[in-house]
Amino acid sequence: MSYILGTNLNSNKQVKIALTRIFGIGPKKAIQVCDQLGLSDTIKVNKLTKYQFDQILKIISQNYLVDSELKRVIQRDIKRLISIGCYRGFRHNAGLPLRGQRTHTNAKTCRKLRYVSIRS
Repeated sequence: MSYILGTNLNSNKQVKIALTRIFGIGPKKAIQVCDQLGLSDTIKVNKLTKYQFDQILKIISQNYLVDSELKRVIQRDIKRLISIGCYRGFRHNAGLPLRGQRTHTNAKTCRKLRYVSIRS
C-alpha cells in the first residue's frame, strides 16, 4: 500500500485506477495526471519510483482541489446557500433532495433521517 494525500493506494492496481481513490480525483483527472507525467496506462503503483510519486503529488496539489480542501469548499458553499435563504439552502437544511426529485415515493432515507433528527 502506498500512502498519498491521506489515501492508501492499492499497490496491485494501475496508477490511473488507484488515483481515483483520492477524494476529488475521478477517472478523467487520473488519466490527465498520468498523461502529464508520461506514465503508461498499464503501469502499476508498486512499479513507481519515489520521484514519480513526488511528481504525482506535486501535479495534484498544484492543479486540483482534493481531499480536505475540497470538502471544506463544498461545506462552505452549502453554508452560503443556507445563509442566503435560497431554495437549495432550505432543502439542504431540511435534508431533502435538491434538484427536483420527487419525494412522495423516493428519497425515503433522507425523509426518515429528517424525521429522526426533528424528534431528537
